[in-house]
Amino acid sequence: MPNSLRMVLRLALPLLLLAVPALAQPAAAPAPRANPAEARRAELDRLFEALKTAPDTQGGQLVETRIRALWSQAVSPATGLLLRRGLRNLQGNEAAEALEDFDAALVLDPGAADAWLLRARAQARLGDRVAAAGDLREALRLEPRHFGALLQLSELQEEAGDLAGALRSLDAALALHPRMAGGAERRRELARRAEGDAL
Repeated sequence: MPNSLRMVLRLALPLLLLAVPALAQPAAAPAPRANPAEARRAELDRLFEALKTAPDTQGGQLVETRIRALWSQAVSPATGLLLRRGLRNLQGNEAAEALEDFDAALVLDPGAADAWLLRARAQARLGDRVAAAGDLREALRLEPRHFGALLQLSELQEEAGDLAGALRSLDAALALHPRMAGGAERRRELARRAEGDAL
């Protein structure tokens, strides 16, 4: 064997031996996919921070729309179908039928805060404020940042004549969503009436 070939082999052999273990190693496993519920919660956390610093009502509405979309994505397709049908019934002044839809949705998914909120609306429409308040409390237990549930609780308290309580609930909603459409005006009116009531 010529000397030049021996020299090339002597130089190349250590490099080839270094490459063998790397070739023998299995390919890296793909990164585990994020849990959808955890990813949704992380995005909600970011959105709620953005909601507090929205520059105006329009910006707040955009963030609110995304938050509501994420809440609706958290339920199963069957639950979502029942909620949409119940909402149509509620909008069509068919509160009793809406209540049946929301009851069925809660059987399927008792952890859906929006289902409790919508059932509370149906209960209130049917005149059962106590049941409505109980449903709102459950919605807030499941999602303490549910500004819609706080707003509805404020409306229930106002209807019951508890203006101070209505103002507290509205303030809690506005702390989460300062640019809520009509929120500042409603707060001024409630504060004026609550102060007059206290005199």
